[in-house]
Amino acid sequence: MTIAGSDSSAGAGIQADLKTFAAHGVYGVSAITAVTAQNTVGVTGFQPLSADLVTAQIEAVVSDIGVHAAKTGMLPTAAIVEAVAAAIADLEIPLLVVDPVMMATSGHRLVDEEALAAMRAELVRRAFVVTPNIPEAEALAGMTITSDADRRTAARRIVALGASAVIVKGGHLASPDIVDLVYDGDRFVECRAERVAGRGTHGTGCTFAAALAARLALGTPLGDAVPLVQQYVAGAIRSAPALGRGHAPMNHFWTLY
Repeated sequence: MTIAGSDSSAGAGIQADLKTFAAHGVYGVSAITAVTAQNTVGVTGFQPLSADLVTAQIEAVVSDIGVHAAKTGMLPTAAIVEAVAAAIADLEIPLLVVDPVMMATSGHRLVDEEALAAMRAELVRRAFVVTPNIPEAEALAGMTITSDADRRTAARRIVALGASAVIVKGGHLASPDIVDLVYDGDRFVECRAERVAGRGTHGTGCTFAAALAARLALGTPLGDAVPLVQQYVAGAIRSAPALGRGHAPMNHFWTLY
């Protein structure tokens, strides 16, 4: 299940998540938290749904179809964050991947400060794994990250909020390769992947978390899932169609061709 916002350009949000689920051979369902007006250049507006309607969507799916794993994306208000956290607990949804979406790839802010506080207090502690990029890790951990030591400190702080594990992604760091740092509360593991050139990076965070949720739903252990997810995202960027004038969408179905 994806619990996230709708992206009208279909490069990120629930549209990207559902495509990613399908590419991994799992059946995807959704609970929409907000409707956005956006394209490859940026977000021109969005409207959050009511927290009650978000809860109703989750309950409708879980009570009938069931959920083996879930991921969250854009949760724009504190009320929605709290409703999602309560539904995860009440419905005993397993293997929650929290992608703490705060900014669109274009730089548009998608959540307010109250939502961030609710995320730290209520949602992260429900997570099997949290998947922040560097700016998101800084916000969750309440610190600036300028070194690998800082990143490890931030990972410890995020796990201290209650998450079972965290993956502090390395895409924002200036390095030849991308090194994603995995911390499970006990040990650190660095997962290295090739940095792929190109502008097809719209929705990379959403796609990473969705692919991880799909792998977990299929029974893949976290340590084995991360390199597979890295390979999937890299291939989707490498084969991205040249659409739009900004950050182009990825090719989520590149493995099928």
